[in-house]
Amino acid sequence: MSAPQTQPLFDCSDPTERRRGLAAAARAVRAGELVVLPTDTVYGIGCDAFNGTGVRSLLAAKRRGPDMPVGVLVGSWTTIDGLVTSVPQAARALIEAFWPGEVSLVLEHAPSLAWDLGSTRGTVMLRMPLHPVALELLREVGPMAVSSANTSGNPPASNVTEAITQLAGNVAVYLDGGPSGAPVASTIVDLTGARPRVLREGGVSAEQVEEVVGVEIDRS
Repeated sequence: MSAPQTQPLFDCSDPTERRRGLAAAARAVRAGELVVLPTDTVYGIGCDAFNGTGVRSLLAAKRRGPDMPVGVLVGSWTTIDGLVTSVPQAARALIEAFWPGEVSLVLEHAPSLAWDLGSTRGTVMLRMPLHPVALELLREVGPMAVSSANTSGNPPASNVTEAITQLAGNVAVYLDGGPSGAPVASTIVDLTGARPRVLREGGVSAEQVEEVVGVEIDRS
């Protein structure tokens, strides 16, 4: 089944379409609109992380409330330094071992940041995705609030057609990076406590996390 041609859809396997699509997506993000983008796990729906209206639109498109806050994707290792109060050694070790890739880090966010990602209780979940289209967009527009491209209660989209089916009418630009493959969630590691805690085990095992940080971890 092909995606409806009325959608603002760009095939990123074609170099010209990719350039046009990334430019259109960057304009949309800067305007506070929503875009769908491929990642190394599943397709994501995202917006400017610092645009509260955009984040509220994202949550509305997914039909969920602020009690399920949105994570943030970044385009480089160093971006994290401006977003959190401090970067503990465990976070540095995990970044060096797994970024870009399937590890999300929960840290205390910098109190000076003017963003509203939902009920985060002063924390933010950060990840650098291993996907060239996502990275190029992130490096152009900066940190993006991104969640899986699906409506609440439905499976995450593993291709752009599934995203369009669930989110059509709410998204300004769709970037088609081909099928994402088996939908494997990222491993979420909370670094806000006395010891690292694995909140969700995904593409990276708890044992791998423990080996990198060099201390015993808590497991939810």
